[in-house]
Amino acid sequence: MSDLLVTGGKVLRPDLTVERADVLVDRDSGDVAAVDEPGALDGDDELDASDGLVIPGLVNAHTHVAMTLLRGVADDKPLDAWLREDIWPVEAELTAEDVEAGAELGLVEMIKSGTTHLSDMYFHVDRIVDAVDRAGVRAVLGHTAVTVGKDDEAAQADMQQSLDVAKAFDGAADGRVTTTFQPHSLTTVGEEYLREFVPKARDADLPIHFHANETQNEVDPIVDEHGVRPLEYADDLGLLTEDSFIAHGVHVDQTEIDLLAERATGVVHCPASNMKLASGMAPVQRMRDAGVTVGIGTDGAASNNDLDAFDEVRDAAMLGKLAAEDASAVPAEAVVEMVTQGSADILGFDSGRIEAGTNADLAVVDLDAPHLTPAHDLVSHLAYAVHGSDVRHTVCDGDVLMRDREVLTLDEKTVRERASEHASDLIARAESDD
Repeated sequence: MSDLLVTGGKVLRPDLTVERADVLVDRDSGDVAAVDEPGALDGDDELDASDGLVIPGLVNAHTHVAMTLLRGVADDKPLDAWLREDIWPVEAELTAEDVEAGAELGLVEMIKSGTTHLSDMYFHVDRIVDAVDRAGVRAVLGHTAVTVGKDDEAAQADMQQSLDVAKAFDGAADGRVTTTFQPHSLTTVGEEYLREFVPKARDADLPIHFHANETQNEVDPIVDEHGVRPLEYADDLGLLTEDSFIAHGVHVDQTEIDLLAERATGVVHCPASNMKLASGMAPVQRMRDAGVTVGIGTDGAASNNDLDAFDEVRDAAMLGKLAAEDASAVPAEAVVEMVTQGSADILGFDSGRIEAGTNADLAVVDLDAPHLTPAHDLVSHLAYAVHGSDVRHTVCDGDVLMRDREVLTLDEKTVRERASEHASDLIARAESDD
């Protein structure tokens, strides 16, 4: 057995208490072998956590990783106009090479800020699989299908591609990749296609991930056409089950919240994107009170504009208090749990907590900084004060992905240069078609 000893620091335990301890990682199995008092464990290799806090790797449960190429392309517009006028025309020019370059950039950014897992919705998924494999992270991937604006043949093909991609890549990257069937949303995929393909996904035992109730404009058309709330409509289509999860859930009423809890369908909260696009404030505290599992995602870098999950944690806590009009709502412990255990549970990974037998997916936060002094409450610091740049080491599946701020699995300089070139070429192509 080849062991990695993370030593010299404090450890965030599953109950969110903090204690001084060492963590032993079995690099052959990729699991945590033991957590014990300092000096009680031995390893073949050591990772120095002195003056640091060992935490579970953060889980970004909803993103569009290759959209790093569109960072700063279109800002300060509402969602519908932003998508139709700016984002979709550029995405129409995307090549597989563009997606791979953007994905690598996003993965470097996430590794450097302590994220070890992501759930991604996008295109050219084979290239994202390749990037994830090289980067060493865990990912839930899928091809996102849209039927609006397409004839029946093209719509059928896109839905079938989402199904085929999910079947083809499940278990890729030595098991670090799992997959989902991905109808984009309840308003961008026609009912006839959902009724045909959702049962096929269920027959294939595929989880389903889709956008829902992100804006009021995604609620009103469904209520007008079907006479029920969007998630009641989704439930009638078989979309709400224990292995399904939705992104956003901003405009949900109590009936829908209770339905999510009853069906054990998870919700991924993306507060920065929801604020930037003025989509609204998700009722996170009410969802949690009802028993809904809530995770955290960054959404894409075009609407965030970064992939630092620590920023998202702080935003989730702040926005949750505003939404509830209660300073005690969505407290520090809740948001730290959401970005670790909550998101991991939604994605189906045995991660998000540090204890023997779980996945060895870890990050070490360097506490030796003015903005993290004094250390009255480290969970409070994780929620309100830590930045991604405070992460010293990142470990996934027992492998060290970043040591002392140096990413080991991807060449950061090369990735940045390549992504910049692809982004410039992509925008030039899109502008030439205007």
